Amino acid sequence: MLNVGITGLGFMGMIHYLAYEKLGGARVKAVCETDPVRLAGDWRSIKGNFGPQGKVMKLEGVSRYAVLDELLADPSIDLVDVCLPPAQHADAVIAALKAGKHVFCEKPISLFPNDAERMVRAARKAKRLLLIGHVLPFFPEYRFAYRAITGGKYGKLIGGHFKRMISDPLWMSHFYDPNVCGGPMIDLHIHDAHFIRLVCGMPNAVHTVGRMRGEVLDLFSTQFLFDEPGPIVTAACGALPQQGRPFTHAYEIYLEGATLLFDFATIGKEPRLAMPVTLLTSNGRVMLPKLGGSDPVDAFADELREVVRSVHSGVTSPLLDGELARDALILAHRQTQSAERGRVVKV
Repeated sequence: MLNVGITGLGFMGMIHYLAYEKLGGARVKAVCETDPVRLAGDWRSIKGNFGPQGKVMKLEGVSRYAVLDELLADPSIDLVDVCLPPAQHADAVIAALKAGKHVFCEKPISLFPNDAERMVRAARKAKRLLLIGHVLPFFPEYRFAYRAITGGKYGKLIGGHFKRMISDPLWMSHFYDPNVCGGPMIDLHIHDAHFIRLVCGMPNAVHTVGRMRGEVLDLFSTQFLFDEPGPIVTAACGALPQQGRPFTHAYEIYLEGATLLFDFATIGKEPRLAMPVTLLTSNGRVMLPKLGGSDPVDAFADELREVVRSVHSGVTSPLLDGELARDALILAHRQTQSAERGRVVKV
């Protein structure tokens, strides 16, 4: 049994806690939180843009710490699950690695590439796993796309377009602060940057056009540039002032022998599947693959099963690799630089 200590009982800390309840092989043995109300188990103030509202939790048998060093000193903890604000990721992760713990850290790996590199180096030095929670490949729609791209059945990837838009998240303070959250680029688009890096490799350069809000982009479009004859890949992302569509994500993915389509949004408070995952084949067939359940917490449970497998095997999952997450963050920063400078920027 893998004993887990979660640090940070915000929205993602709660989602991770609920996801651990869905799987065997791991259990939450300890939590760390500075808010005494949440540490006592009253999570009713926790909310996000998907999943359940927080409630009063029974934390019997779970050790509770107000200071991270106390959790790290707990000899029963094998894995530290870091769900702190992104600005705190680097210091917490490095401290956990130095304490001899494996680490699973919620995305983004950090706010700045130099901190991400410090984290990667710390994991190598400590000979412990650093796993980063980019959950997108575990959602059924993106898991299907990943397998279709990497499986080879439909030939090579020749291009794709990815979209991720939200309403201005008025419930998130400091969303547009580059030193706290990072805005749409780091908080939102990082999902697609990671997926593009995963299935395409690292591009040579990026060309981004967009609109700045202070020091971050709030609406932008990027072309990722690869060596010839590399794929033609673009992505669009932003936070819009209209509050009627709190979330949408979509893709069109072009393979030599098939096209994959998907488009989902929340309109008001209702989920709308504008385009279910659809496979168009070169012989004219239109296929709607069966993908399984729609509970978003299930994707996090699948992600955590991959974490457990990685720790037990001692081999980092290619989907959760810290270096991959570092590269996605580098891409995001190069995209911002491209928009600011008004030109192509080498990666």
